[in-house]
Parts: sequence; structure tokens; C-alpha cells
Amino acid sequence: MIGVALSATALAFVLGAAIAIAASTPRTLRGQLVVFAVAMPLVPLAVVLASGAVMFDSEHDLAVLGVAAASSTAAVIGALRFARSITAGLGQLRATALGIAAGRLSLRAPVGSSTELTDVAEALNEMAQNLERLFDVRRELVAWASHDLRTPLSALQAMLEAIDDGLVPPEHYLPAIHEQVRAMAVLIDDLFELAQLDARTVSPDGETALHPVVETCLRGLQAEAAARRVRLEARLPSHLPYVQCAPSSVERVLLNLLTNALRHTPSDGSIAIVAQGAADAPEVVVTVEDTGNGLSPQALQRMFERFWRADEARTRDGGGGAGLGLAIAQGLVEHHGGRIWAENRVGGGASVSFTLPAAQA
Repeated sequence: MIGVALSATALAFVLGAAIAIAASTPRTLRGQLVVFAVAMPLVPLAVVLASGAVMFDSEHDLAVLGVAAASSTAAVIGALRFARSITAGLGQLRATALGIAAGRLSLRAPVGSSTELTDVAEALNEMAQNLERLFDVRRELVAWASHDLRTPLSALQAMLEAIDDGLVPPEHYLPAIHEQVRAMAVLIDDLFELAQLDARTVSPDGETALHPVVETCLRGLQAEAAARRVRLEARLPSHLPYVQCAPSSVERVLLNLLTNALRHTPSDGSIAIVAQGAADAPEVVVTVEDTGNGLSPQALQRMFERFWRADEARTRDGGGGAGLGLAIAQGLVEHHGGRIWAENRVGGGASVSFTLPAAQA
């Protein structure tokens, strides 16, 4: 009896090893599952049959062999159905992935029955949703950029045709031509900076103190603020931690926020730069607040979108800009590991705040 048991155990190990090798031979998961599902239930059947061939001596032993054979057959059928359910779910995921790769970004993978397939399907659907949103933003970006470039180009063409026809002397349109070229140069520079942010080619390395950067920004906009009769001020604590950001990036963010605040602050108003951050705080919070009319619900939701402008009727000549300044500010802040948000002030006006990681001491 002991010898028979040892022989059956050895046979089971040999058959299991052979099945493992055979199951790894097919190149497809379907083939591996089919081999495994068919072969594994045959191991106990083979062991029982081998043992019975040695030991059976009655009809009762034959009945035991019949039960074993029926059980193994049921196990094979169940294993095949299980393998089919796995491969069917993977096939749906594959079809969805191929459709998304072909450009059908609206496709979504069906949620599977198992937790693992459900997680993969949800991740694939999230990727498709992000890709669809990215392509929509790209189409909108191309449309708005074309629109904002077409306007100065049309103006330049009209002025050059007038000069070419001798209707006006060249010096008559020279200032206007300079202004239109400057407008296109600013837009192209903004688009290039957005492309750099999207490609992650802007280096987030560097440390800087905020006091000199804030003073430089206020000094650069002092003349425009005086012409609009708007007061500029800074309220920064004397001991403010350094921030992990290049000075040029902080300056660009502050200039964009200050320019936008100047555009929406009436005469005799004020704009202030406020900063706070303790010595042991992980980040520094910088806020640009004004005494304007505040932000509408739509502006609060969309003001950081590319090419979005609160007043679509405004043109670049009227100070409306191309609608890229706040988008660039958001990109720079988030690229350096910070966050940016806008809100209405309790006493009137609006404030835009952003955070930057504090430099380690």
C-alpha cells in the first residue's frame, strides 16, 4: 500500500511538471489557459486510474473510478469556461485599446466581472477620457491661435496694400505696423512657452528670494498703473523663506497675474501682492488681490483655460490679450509642484493665489 501511494505521488509530480511545461509553450494566453484547464484535472484522474489498475478487485472499485472520471470531466468543463471568461474580458480590453489607438477616442471598455479586469478597464477608460480632453484642447488651441494671428495679419495686409497703391505714405502706417508685429510676437512667444510647459522642457530647478522678484515686477508695471490711477503695493513679511523656483518663472507668474488685475481694476483702485510662509512651512503662498468688480462664476471656473477671455468682444488693441497669460501662470506653478486658484474677496474685488515649495534650509 505504501509503495502504491509513493508511486502515485511521484506520478502526480511528474504529470504536474509536464503540464506546467506544456502550458508555457503556447505564445498566447488563450492557448496557455486551455492547456492548463484541460490538463490539470486529468492529473488526479490519471493517479486514480493508475492506482485502480493496481488495486481494484471489485465492482465497488470500478464505481470509484467512474466517479473520479466524471469529476475530472466536470472539472475540465468548468476550467474551460473559466479560461473563456478571462480571455473574453481581455479580448474586449484589446478591442477597446485598438479602437482608441485608431483615433476613436469615444470608445470605452466594458467593466469586467473580476476586480482585476475592472481595474484595468477603468484605467483604460480614464486614459481615453484624458486623451479625448487633450485632443479637444489641442483643436481649440489651434482654432484660437489661428483666429488671433489672422486679425493682425489681415490688418498688416490692408495697410501694406494701401501703401503699395499710394493711398498713404509709408510712415503713416509705420507705428500701426510695429504694433501688429509686436502683438504677433507676443502671441508666438506665449505659444512657444506653452509648448515648452507641455513638453516639460522648463527646468523646475533653482531657488530664489521673493522680495527682489516682487520689487522688479512692481517697478516694471508702475508706469502703466500710474496711467490707470491704480495703486500698487507689496505686503511681504521681512523673513520669508526662499522658494524652489527660478526667478524668471516667479516673475512671469507675477507679471501675468498683475497685468490681469490691472486690466480689471478701475481707476483709484489698488492691487497688492501678499505673501505668507513660516520658516518651517513646506510651501509659500503668494496672493495678488485687487479692488475690482470681482469674478463671475464662469470666470472662476474657466479663467485658467487657454484662450478664454471674460469679454470676447475685447481685442488685443483694447487690452484683452490672447487669453494665455493665466494659462501660462498655471502651467508654471504646477510645473514647479505648486497649485493656483482664484476667488472673490469678502470686501470686494478678486484674489488669485498660488503656492510654491519652500526651499530647504
